[in-house]
Amino acid sequence: MIPVGTIRPSTKLAELHVHLGGSVDPAVMWEIAHAQGIRLPTKDYWKFVDLVTVDSVKKKAFEDYLSLFRWTELIQSSPLAIERSVYQTIAGAYRKNNITLLELRFNPMKRNRGGEQDLDQIMMAAVRGIDRASLEYPVRTGLIVCLDRTFDRRQNEILLDKAVLFSNRGVVGIDMAGPASPGFRYSDYAATFRRARKEGLGLTVHAGEDEGPESVKEVMRHLDPDRIGHGVRAAEDPKTLRLIAKEGVVLETCPTSNLNTGVLKGVAEMRRVFSALKESGVKFTINTDGPEMLKTNLRGEIDFLLDNGVLAASDVMEANRAAFGATFVR
Repeated sequence: MIPVGTIRPSTKLAELHVHLGGSVDPAVMWEIAHAQGIRLPTKDYWKFVDLVTVDSVKKKAFEDYLSLFRWTELIQSSPLAIERSVYQTIAGAYRKNNITLLELRFNPMKRNRGGEQDLDQIMMAAVRGIDRASLEYPVRTGLIVCLDRTFDRRQNEILLDKAVLFSNRGVVGIDMAGPASPGFRYSDYAATFRRARKEGLGLTVHAGEDEGPESVKEVMRHLDPDRIGHGVRAAEDPKTLRLIAKEGVVLETCPTSNLNTGVLKGVAEMRRVFSALKESGVKFTINTDGPEMLKTNLRGEIDFLLDNGVLAASDVMEANRAAFGATFVR
């Protein structure tokens, strides 16, 4: 008998916001690193786990969380590593959570060791990972290529070129991610995002996470996204929430991630945020951001929200329907 207020194990789930750098089991990352002869800062496996995961007791600041990707991106910097990482992420998503729709995002330029690896080889390896997983598991998977706020315009245009080139091989969208950078302006990428839309790619942008609601308004004004990654700080401004609802932009919320990075200060604040989203009619999805790095999974996120009274089961099911409806996967 399934208790009232829970989500049945047989329920098919969708997840739209997962970073490849945070989604591979540390044991697999350990094996990949040794197979490639990467010199790690420790020879102790458990210390390595601490190096690439977030300790929920000793929560990291936002910058500390981003620094974890330094090691995962280095370890994934080869075609063989990318193929295995993509495969393992898809397989794990289905086996552990019955996820049948997954969008997986990564920056291939951060997987080429400063230009030593060919970007086309990295992209093809990701495609092979999807192909292999698709033969074994009934998961519809799409790749999102992440542009980066710390990159220059030329680098980001190259990333868009690769997204377009592989749009018939599994790439379904682009994202603007990465830490805040002096001099970066979303408005500088208006033409880039218009071109991506013209090429048939879905548009999502990280905003309203480490920056306040003004970042969400700027993104919507200049980049016209379909979805916004995180976006929870939009709840600080009712006008921004009304704008999101009016434009039909979907937020990709990541509860555990936002708690661990201090974007949200606690469960009480999370309740207020989700209450504001619902009251304003803003559509949102539930995601992990990086399940292995954050020691969570999608069903764990759902249980957390239900157990702490953040959402009701009906809200969770509506968010899941929103994810299936907002996907870039054709």
